[in-house]
Amino acid sequence: MVQNDKIIRMMEAILFAAVQPLSEEDLSERLPDGINLNDYIEQLKNKYAASGINLIKVAGGWSFRTAPDLSFLLEKERTVTRRLSRAAIETLAIIAYHQPITRAEIEEIRGVALSKGTVDLLMEANWVILKGRKKAPGRPVMYGTSNEFLNHFGLDNVDDLPGIEELKATGLLSPDPPQNINTQDDESHT
Repeated sequence: MVQNDKIIRMMEAILFAAVQPLSEEDLSERLPDGINLNDYIEQLKNKYAASGINLIKVAGGWSFRTAPDLSFLLEKERTVTRRLSRAAIETLAIIAYHQPITRAEIEEIRGVALSKGTVDLLMEANWVILKGRKKAPGRPVMYGTSNEFLNHFGLDNVDDLPGIEELKATGLLSPDPPQNINTQDDESHT
């Protein structure tokens, strides 16, 4: 039992001090050899399940996070950062759902040209990274989301992004396509 408590204390210290989520490999390197890490992770998750912080898997690693029901307490502590433009949000969503993707493919999906500043802003926020070059004429750069994107949005991997049916169910997507209303054209035809 003493060894068990010691391992739990070691894991707590490592995870509390970590700036980024730690992978199981990172944890294993810092803990004694021969332990069943998954058992200790489960013990820690259970220990903190009813407390103000929870141990969760995010961005492929483990991290302590504020319990979801207490997140309102930290709203005053958040730093206000530059708001993303609609074009940046659309571009980020396209990259997240279609990665790896080239600039031309993003423009084709959006239906408008993409300013260089939009991708630069997302890369500056460290949410979008270069994923290599496409094996096509001109070898265009491909973009994808980073671990920082996953970490910021509380996702373990991009497969955790909501699907179209989930978005419709929450009311974020209308089941009907938008209707173009142009009153000037209507008036000229009457």
